[in-house]
Amino acid sequence: MPMLFTKKALTEIENSFRSSFKIALEVTDARGGEIAQSCSKDCHPEFCKIVRKSPAGLKRCRQERLKSLRMAFETGQHYITICHAGIVLACIPVMDKDKPLGGVFFGKCLPDEPDAILIEDINKRLESLNIDKTKLLHAIKKLPIVPGRKVHEAAEFLFNAVYEVTGLDRDVIQWRGQVSQQQSEIGEFIREHKEEGSAGQYPIEAEKQLMSKVRIGDRIGAREILNMILASIMLKDPADLAVLRARMLELLSVLSRSAVEGGANANVLLGKNLEYINKAIQIDNQQDLCVWIGNALNDFIEIVYSTQDNKRVSQIKPAIDYIRQHYNETFSLEDVAKAAHLSVSRLSHIFKEQTGLTIIDYLTNVRIEYAKELLISTNKNCTEICFEAGYNDQSYFTRTFKEVVGVPPKQFREMNRRK
Repeated sequence: MPMLFTKKALTEIENSFRSSFKIALEVTDARGGEIAQSCSKDCHPEFCKIVRKSPAGLKRCRQERLKSLRMAFETGQHYITICHAGIVLACIPVMDKDKPLGGVFFGKCLPDEPDAILIEDINKRLESLNIDKTKLLHAIKKLPIVPGRKVHEAAEFLFNAVYEVTGLDRDVIQWRGQVSQQQSEIGEFIREHKEEGSAGQYPIEAEKQLMSKVRIGDRIGAREILNMILASIMLKDPADLAVLRARMLELLSVLSRSAVEGGANANVLLGKNLEYINKAIQIDNQQDLCVWIGNALNDFIEIVYSTQDNKRVSQIKPAIDYIRQHYNETFSLEDVAKAAHLSVSRLSHIFKEQTGLTIIDYLTNVRIEYAKELLISTNKNCTEICFEAGYNDQSYFTRTFKEVVGVPPKQFREMNRRK
């Protein structure tokens, strides 16, 4: 069976990945067949060897890889699952444009220490294979423990390493990934709208927030609001492509105007508008239209970054830098104004004009974004996060967080950890 990568590329990928995560790699063709000469020598731990000794177990492993490959090829993203034997398995799709070539698998680990419940689950999954339970238990206890977050980090690292080292064209696979991720986010907002009974109501306030995010170049915040607006549009007219295209063109106009207000060159934006309008006419499905407007958003914000009026931006940049450096400390508006060499009233006027936000609102956003990051990436409790984010009153922090994010801190952590 021919190798999927050159020996040099394979060595570079494996060395880079193992130095960061110390996890072995298994390489297969597009049909799930193992390419032995491309796999790490230790790609099959003792547990997997025991399972694969059974013809039925080997067949299940092959079917598991084929299913993972299909999911990865379809979504354009890494695919992580609990395999038929009850352990973690991750697949990185290897494609050249839209041509599937194979996959790189890793994992074969447990997310937590093996307790009685986990061991019982594995035994039930494998009971038809008639495996010696004593040997199986010994093999289970030798499996590496890799937390879920670490597995996702490894998958993203390996995905990038594969395409950077091999030079394969991932334009199509990235497009698929964009579609999959955006549709997942839109789906979440649709469920929220239905639960709140707000289906079909166009969020005017959200559009205003979107404009302010574009003006200040907040790519992440703007994308989140855009997806919420798209969910509202799709709820109101779920099957009418013509209506959706018209609403998208209206949004394109909103984004373009916001970019100009943020300092972008109007002539450059006019040219971009024409490009995107021509693309929209050729798109014949909802998913690609959603990605189309998302890409327009990215482009317009990039133009805001590169062409906005340097003089006006330079007036508030020291203030923004000061806020970002001292957001978790106690300071006054006078302190911020002094850093910008402006009066409080003058800075407040320019700041609102340029960002669409008051200085206090901007500070709140910075603090809450930091709190969100801590809630997702650490196990610190809400009291610790409250103080680290610059608040000295937990009830006020919780109330502010809910006003900005829509849910309390604990619920935000639970929602994101389930994903």
